[in-house]
Amino acid sequence: MKTDSIFYQIFAEFPSSFFELISRPTNEAQGYQFRSVEIKQVAFRIDGVFLPLQKTPIQTVYFVEIQFQKDQLLYHRVFAKLFLFFNQNPTRLAYCNYLPKA
Repeated sequence: MKTDSIFYQIFAEFPSSFFELISRPTNEAQGYQFRSVEIKQVAFRIDGVFLPLQKTPIQTVYFVEIQFQKDQLLYHRVFAKLFLFFNQNPTRLAYCNYLPKA
């Protein structure tokens, strides 16, 4: 949390300030512990992605995930893969019809 160290310090020292910012009762901070959590990257592989040859707003990126057995965490894993894909490929979001253009 190098670039956000000032916010880390503020929330660590005054956790109630976070709850105040999100318009929640500040005494809720007593039920939480504020930490910086490192997320280790595991190997994620999307079964298939149909990427448009040209980047135009009318073409959709299609994700394919094949599942042959019941998996209670399927949606958790699929969304984790999608968010990671878009985090690593931010220009793909710029061509999404559903997001406002900056």
